[in-house]
Amino acid sequence: MEFIFIALTILGLSLFEAITSIDNAVINAEVLSGMEARARRWFLTWGFFFAVFVVRGLLPFLILWSAVPGLGPFDVLGVSFGGNEAAKNAIEETAPLLLLGGGIFLVFLFLNWLFLEPKHFGLRGEKFFQSQGAWFFALASIILVIIVWLSIRVDAMLALSAVIGSSAFFIIHGFRQYAEEQEERLMDKKNNISDISKVAYLEVLDTTFSIDGVIGAFAFTFSIPLILIGNGLGALVLRRLTISNIDRIKKYKFLKNGAMYSILFLGTIMIVDAFGVHIPIFVSPLITFGTVGFFFYKSKVDLDKIGEDIKVSIDNKE
Repeated sequence: MEFIFIALTILGLSLFEAITSIDNAVINAEVLSGMEARARRWFLTWGFFFAVFVVRGLLPFLILWSAVPGLGPFDVLGVSFGGNEAAKNAIEETAPLLLLGGGIFLVFLFLNWLFLEPKHFGLRGEKFFQSQGAWFFALASIILVIIVWLSIRVDAMLALSAVIGSSAFFIIHGFRQYAEEQEERLMDKKNNISDISKVAYLEVLDTTFSIDGVIGAFAFTFSIPLILIGNGLGALVLRRLTISNIDRIKKYKFLKNGAMYSILFLGTIMIVDAFGVHIPIFVSPLITFGTVGFFFYKSKVDLDKIGEDIKVSIDNKE
């Protein structure tokens, strides 16, 4: 039974990492198309190593270690590999802090997409929310106030973790917005930007995108090896899509919706779990599979409909 949970967790992590990084893969493919073959190979080889082992491997370890500063780095790794019971208990005691901060981060990420980002409307109501963009900041503030008020009644440190999660979102989102604004400049063939600078840009952008997957991973498990394997597989899939089928993936226009609703559900699970409501380990992977599967199906239906319309149009002309 434990093997099934491990496999389910790894698959859920892989899918979540891949689906939340599709935008990153699209940007990578566009920037790489204007680079020399040698620079592309370097990015796809060493860039992949950096993305998986440095960012997606080191970052969750540092997050977990910072949540339990009393433990040494080897204690954190030891827990991941089934280490001493005292270290394991220490992590379990501080887990609500990490879960609440991460949950706030993910929920704000979803609300930002819902209210402010351009999108294909996959569900009723999305168009209305996007027309009310200014309310994102009001709603985010109200949610933070409510969460902090509830947290203070339990533990002041829990309230602090909620504020840290909110701050992390706005800081990282600011860096990401700036990085995305540089894409147009990098795509301009008249610019004199070197391939080295473009690779550095892609690595920075990849790092900001990977944070979503890393934080969301804690809704699945606190095991660093499982996070590394799951997120690593997801990153590998994205690298393959970057150089092969990215145009085909872009046609499934509601996949981003699936990613963002998964983020909402996982963020909510983390917040609820932080307040002591036990969520079974299999819930996060199953929700991810179900949400992404639903929007993949919607995308496929829409794609098939477009194909049929084109065929009818051609037949009418003949």
